[in-house]
Amino acid sequence: MFPLPHVAKKKIAVFGLGLTGLATCKALVASGAEVFCWDESAATCAKTKNTKYASSHPKEWPWAELSSLVVSPGVPLTHPQPHVIVRKAQLEGVEVIGDIELFARTLNSLDAPARPRVIGVTGTNGKSTTTALIGHILRESGRRVHVGGNIGEPLLSLAPPSDGAIYVLELSSYQLDLAHSFRPSSGIVLNFAPDHLERHGTMANYIAAKARMFAHGKDDDLAIIGIDDPDAQSLCAELVASGRRVTPISSGGALGRGIFALDSRLYYRLGQKTGEAGSIGGIETLRGSHNAQNAAAALAAVMEEEVSPAVAIRSMERFKGLAHRAEIVAREDGVDFINDSKATNVAAAANALENFDNIYWIAGGRAKDEPLTALRYAITGVERAYFIGEAAETFQTSFGGFVPSRRFDGLEQAVTAATEDAFKAGGGVVLLSPACASHDQFRNFEDRGDTFRLIVSDLLAERSEARSAETEDEPPGKKSDADIDQGAAA
Repeated sequence: MFPLPHVAKKKIAVFGLGLTGLATCKALVASGAEVFCWDESAATCAKTKNTKYASSHPKEWPWAELSSLVVSPGVPLTHPQPHVIVRKAQLEGVEVIGDIELFARTLNSLDAPARPRVIGVTGTNGKSTTTALIGHILRESGRRVHVGGNIGEPLLSLAPPSDGAIYVLELSSYQLDLAHSFRPSSGIVLNFAPDHLERHGTMANYIAAKARMFAHGKDDDLAIIGIDDPDAQSLCAELVASGRRVTPISSGGALGRGIFALDSRLYYRLGQKTGEAGSIGGIETLRGSHNAQNAAAALAAVMEEEVSPAVAIRSMERFKGLAHRAEIVAREDGVDFINDSKATNVAAAANALENFDNIYWIAGGRAKDEPLTALRYAITGVERAYFIGEAAETFQTSFGGFVPSRRFDGLEQAVTAATEDAFKAGGGVVLLSPACASHDQFRNFEDRGDTFRLIVSDLLAERSEARSAETEDEPPGKKSDADIDQGAAA
């Protein structure tokens, strides 16, 4: 558990008791704080029974004595309007922060060399893969690594700082919005695409939330910026102009300075360090230009931690990837089943579509406020499309003139139809890459991806049973087609 010495004897409220909220309560109590907590779900509140942070309604909190209100990242701060608990805190003069800020305040109290290294990763797409890849490379290089944040363990469940430790943190815009003094040793922004605008209001606000990664950086801190989209290019230029130490990364072309991917090979040009790191072309879990950008970012981060490029590439070759990100869940008779449920926006789905051919594409869900244009250019490899959820009609209207498509009430019917069509065609890729949020029919993208995996497993089991039944039903002594052909040839 991560220590928070600065909270000792303070009264702190926590609103939202998911994994992050509960981990925050435990860390606060362990560090000597008096905690008041609440969740809008009675069942969730019940989890705090018989603990030192048993929940109580916000009406009962000693607002005048609270030093901080720690809210779940999902609690709206500004758009579509501030949550009532946020407004209450503002009226009472209580600061509103997140668990990252608590983490940051502990680190900021430490001087080098006691202050551990921190690598922060954000961006619209690719941050989970990049975070996991960096952690993987550093572990294989013998470093003591703690990976968490928006991936894996909640931040305050991670181990305490120790000599040589490196924290690798995935950070969402929601989390960064609640961080007022966070300062990573290396901060990574991969890319920007329209996302979460219902929370941030405008694209400019969304970018500003991500850019908070660098608000408190010092001269020796590193900013690693993807420059393959205009907004990220602008951020990179601003940081360079301000005198910050910056490593640009790209999967779209050679750079005079930075790290880039060309033809599935990674190159680095960093002052006196110049050369080819190696090829990632054969690494199935890093397939596609978007993953080449992720790999370039990871290489930049680990080289900053003095890992050699050759060692980094060898580690990448052993990277197993993450669930729900272009995850191969099954292969049978020339058909690949790919779970890309994490593709909750247009840009992410377009990345997946561009990396396969003969695609039987399953998409839809709760659409986000973004144009579908990028998908129209990415569907050249799609044989048929199967649309589900609230966005099904919109998707069929947008793409029906370009690919044969059908609408379905649920995921099971869509996967069944796509599977039948792929087997009839003699092979292909059944790809779940929704380009939408999942909340119309599922708890989250993980639930949607797990459901896809189970449906595929059941369909393939039924197919296997049907084949076995056909074999058992053959009359004794009946010759196979191969036997007949051999006899004729003789």
